[in-house]
Amino acid sequence: MQSVLTEDFEILSQSNLAFEQFRDKKILITGATGLIGSLLVKTFLYCNHVHQLNMKVYALVRNAEKANTIFEGCVGISDLTYVIADLEKDELYQKIQIEGNCDFIIHAAAVTTSKLMVSQPVDNIKTAVNGTDKMLKFAVDKKCSSFVYISSMEIYGQPFTEGKTAEQDLGYIDIASVRSCYPEGKRMCECLCTAYASQYGLNVKSARLAQTFGPGILPTENRVFAQFARSAMNGQDIALHTMGTSEGNYVYTRDAVKAIIMLLTEGMSGQAYNIANEDSHMTIRQMAELVAKEIADNQIKVVIDIPEDNRSLGYAPGVKMWLDASKMKSLGWNPEVDLVESYRRMMKWMER
Repeated sequence: MQSVLTEDFEILSQSNLAFEQFRDKKILITGATGLIGSLLVKTFLYCNHVHQLNMKVYALVRNAEKANTIFEGCVGISDLTYVIADLEKDELYQKIQIEGNCDFIIHAAAVTTSKLMVSQPVDNIKTAVNGTDKMLKFAVDKKCSSFVYISSMEIYGQPFTEGKTAEQDLGYIDIASVRSCYPEGKRMCECLCTAYASQYGLNVKSARLAQTFGPGILPTENRVFAQFARSAMNGQDIALHTMGTSEGNYVYTRDAVKAIIMLLTEGMSGQAYNIANEDSHMTIRQMAELVAKEIADNQIKVVIDIPEDNRSLGYAPGVKMWLDASKMKSLGWNPEVDLVESYRRMMKWMER
């Protein structure tokens, strides 16, 4: 039986993505053992195999053993080359052995563990800014034709706008909060992208992802969507460690991957794009209730259990925001998978 992940790759391979633009090209993907990075690597390998594109896929990883576990048995794995490097500490030119130009780069490397954002904020900022600067310089030197930086909806902070939040609607971030190292780091990285586009003519765009989930998540994944799914699978009540009033914006993994690939070929240089399923917007509490009702068939309930000091958990501050994805949609992208189906497909993957 075909796995849900292979189904997603097959749907992408038969979509309206401009695969011919990748024929005989080289692509480098950083953060390749993370959720987004690993799915991009697997998608390109699968579509390269299906369309016989003669692509070379380079995956920048820190841990070869972890990478082997993730990519073992992948369709088209013979066209994959690991680049073992630490973006913060290593000199890239000693590590990245790519002859000639590198046609495409997707920079997805980032700290995504909330606890590390409050326990190691200096490392978080350095990894984000220094790593992005190194990759952008490498892109210029290697005459990269298109570069996508994987940003985040957290870049908006607390929006000042009523209604939906578009790309120009940046809000307030409390820089006195240690947790702000993550959104401020993303802002600085996007600023670097804009600077490289202006000063060096690099064709670079930023993908501001909503919270992304689906098949392909790692067993160690512990963000709320995975916690809610495990509760439903185990017949346990969903415990919220906040009041759950923060508004969430979500997108299914396949839809996010399609948008990122589309930005490589269609996005405008120096621009940022929201990637979100606008119909999946709801509060954390509403999503928990949805999982309890629709996924667990009302066999579990949602309980509020707030620790005395929940700041140490590194949760993002509560926010009211509804992402506007119309700019991304203007490129021909439309999300196809709703929140309930996202959970069902992710849980099929988790049950393997």
